[in-house]
Amino acid sequence: MNTATTEIFIQILIVDDEENILRSLKRLLTNEEFEVLTAISGEEALKILSVNPDIALIVSDQRMPGLSGVEFLEQAKSLAPDATRIILTGYADVNAAIDGINMGGAYRYITKPWNDEELLRIVNEAVLKFVLIKDNQRLTSIVKKQNEELKEWNSRLEATVQEQTLEIRKQNEELRGLNESLGNNFKNTILAFSGLIELRDERAASHSRNVAELSIKIAKQLGLSGDEIQTVSAASLLHDIGKIGIPDILLTKDPDEMKPEETAVYSQHPVRGQTAIDSIEALREVGTIIRHHHECFNGGGFPDKLTGESIPIGARIISIADFIDRTIRKLGGDKAVELTLKKVKEELGKRFDGRLYPLIETPARDLYDRILQQTGLIEMELNPKDLRSGMILSKDVISGTGILILRKGMKLHEKNIDALRRSYQLDPSASGIFVMIEK
Repeated sequence: MNTATTEIFIQILIVDDEENILRSLKRLLTNEEFEVLTAISGEEALKILSVNPDIALIVSDQRMPGLSGVEFLEQAKSLAPDATRIILTGYADVNAAIDGINMGGAYRYITKPWNDEELLRIVNEAVLKFVLIKDNQRLTSIVKKQNEELKEWNSRLEATVQEQTLEIRKQNEELRGLNESLGNNFKNTILAFSGLIELRDERAASHSRNVAELSIKIAKQLGLSGDEIQTVSAASLLHDIGKIGIPDILLTKDPDEMKPEETAVYSQHPVRGQTAIDSIEALREVGTIIRHHHECFNGGGFPDKLTGESIPIGARIISIADFIDRTIRKLGGDKAVELTLKKVKEELGKRFDGRLYPLIETPARDLYDRILQQTGLIEMELNPKDLRSGMILSKDVISGTGILILRKGMKLHEKNIDALRRSYQLDPSASGIFVMIEK
């Protein structure tokens, strides 16, 4: 970990009653930029904390003679309140690890045996969390002092304060603009990830976007909050991200056609999807929904066999939207929508939450009727200079080096047309841009 940007001296404390584990962990952390202290019991560790209250990280085993890991961490909170706490536990002690999080204020738990690379990453993240807390305390102290100075200046230099107030307002406007830009960048990043998923599986072109459109409409009808709807939107766009890591052959098969060993591999993709984005804190709730979008209402799904209301509502929404889009693609033809909705009805209460069907029937008909109506258009390949507002992209626009620029189905307007033209100047594709226009 690089702590060159801070003057904080970093110490971590490892507590385990097995000296070979202490030596192993200390050896693993030899090349890190902090001092490693060790204790063979919770009691000894408390003594160390009493004289070293600024320890950045505490890593404690759960099963120890005397104080257990949970009991030790509870007491450690009062001695080193800012320290990040991690608990080590065997697979059989996961409940104890949860107690460590709930009662001992643990940042997270690590199961034994651990993966060295993962442990190093978690330790560095935990130390960084401590550094950020200390930096925040320092900055808070500075801000508090500055606020006191501002009050003093206010009594003496009213005019100066007014000038500063105007400057602060200007900065706040800039911050609001930056926050809006960050929000847009976040949405665009999700869309870019979704595009990568579709590039991985060409049969899934526009699948994530169709699932997102249906899911958002259900979420709105359910009265979910704006943040919840945004979470459902992101999860629906990324619900298949775990498939990036499964073998190509499985992408060509229907799950019902897979052999048992193939089904076992395929069933891991929701967990892989959650794991892939878990390091992004803003996407952790999204990851939970991704993990459970293949659960069945009657408990027959995977990976965790959840049932009924225990399945996150976002996962239940995406499950039915995902099934509808995939089934319509599989069936094809004018009767595909009706046949698919019939199949959905047959699975209500078994695979799907029955109360969602009335909310998705009309949106599903509208979406796929609109897609079918595009048969009244013709596809043309145009030079970027010939593009006009209102045209609809019939194929993804990919740059010469393979970067996704715009997605299939997007309606062109002046701003994205200008972006396409710039892209073709910087990284031209071998082909033109394919759009749909009226016959």
